[in-house]
Order: sequence, then C-alpha cells, then structure tokens
Amino acid sequence: MKKYRVLFVCVHNSARSQMAQAWVNQLCDDLAEAQSAGLEPGVVHPLAIEVMKEVGIDISRHQTRGVLDLVREGKLFSYVVTVCDESAAERCPVFPGVTTRLHWGFPDPAAATGTKEEKLRVFRAVRDSIKAAVQDWCQQIREREAANKRT
Repeated sequence: MKKYRVLFVCVHNSARSQMAQAWVNQLCDDLAEAQSAGLEPGVVHPLAIEVMKEVGIDISRHQTRGVLDLVREGKLFSYVVTVCDESAAERCPVFPGVTTRLHWGFPDPAAATGTKEEKLRVFRAVRDSIKAAVQDWCQQIREREAANKRT
C-alpha cells in the first residue's frame, strides 16, 4: 500500500501543525507520512515540545517551514489539512496535483494566558484533541483501504 503524503498547515507552524505531524507519524506511520508548514513560520513553541514529550514524542528537533516554500519546491500531497482558525485557513494556498483539503480547526494554544500551568493545560487539551482527530482520520483511511481491497 502506498503511503499518503499529508501536510498540516497553521499560521506559524509552531504548535498545532507540529503536533498533528508528530501524531500522524506516530499513530499512522503504516499509511501516511506527514509534514507541516506555516503561513508565517516562526519557531516551534517550547510548550508544544513539553506537552508532546509528556506523551513520549520528541518534537524538539522539528524545524518550522513556510507553506510557500513547499509550493515552490513542487511538493505534492494527498491531503492538506489546515489546523488553524477559519480566517487563517482561507489564506492557505492551493496545492497542485490531486490534493484533498481538510480543515480541522483547533484553538491556538500559543494564545493562552495565565500561569505556566494554565498554559500547559491549554496545550494539553489541544494536543489531545489533535490526537483524537488524527486517530479518527487514520481509522477512516484504514476502513476505506480495506473496503477497496474487498471490491
């Protein structure tokens, strides 16, 4: 079975898209290979690194990338998934080739305020929501692949 190439996009490629990339590569590595990019790439958020480390996934070496860099490089993806809010998702470029666009909106954990523990709670909630979305998506792909094999 071929692996689907998946690109996760958010504004800064600092938290949500990085976590989604890591979850796909952890939970669905048999059927998908994920990358991530941002509209205005920044740096990977330290609290995203911390909360992913809590679940045994190290994203400390991840680098941010720009969406337009991937377009210019001619990268092709089976799926482009925006994980930012609706207004930012509308700014995402159209990717060439046969690409399915999905939108999984998650709040930006980097916008959380309060103490470090309060911010960590927000990052953990977003991390867990992204994990659930990835698990659902992977299950749908597996079911579709199984149905295609039967026909």
